[in-house]
Amino acid sequence: MRKLLLGLFLVLSGIQVSVAQSATETEIIKLSKDKWQWMADKNVGPLDSLFHEKSMFVHMGGSWGKQRELDVIKSGGIWYKKADIREVSVNIIDNTAILLNRIDLLAVVGGNEVTNPFMVTEVYVKQNGTWKLGSLSFTKLLTPGK
Repeated sequence: MRKLLLGLFLVLSGIQVSVAQSATETEIIKLSKDKWQWMADKNVGPLDSLFHEKSMFVHMGGSWGKQRELDVIKSGGIWYKKADIREVSVNIIDNTAILLNRIDLLAVVGGNEVTNPFMVTEVYVKQNGTWKLGSLSFTKLLTPGK
């Protein structure tokens, strides 16, 4: 009987951990989708709150920190018009979430509208109960996600 109860306890504990991680993954995916919309809308207010002070951004044309990314978005230097998300995966490691998005990004860069397939790596860190974006990196793919 003790073995049965212990086994049942372990199974139920595993289910709780699985559900908690699933809820966290869902939260990160929603936060990422919201971020893409805020970027498309050039809405830098919530992005300023989301981006960690030490965040880094890696693009095809260079890399920079938080303030420059906000300035680029606000000015339309890069206008992230629409991120068509093809695949999403999330891995949680302690207080760090690593999200991979396979996207086709419609953007305006230097006045030219372009669509590129990317694998985007987003790294979130949880501080004081709030997720902050620590890194956003674009890797151009050779084939579109369609």
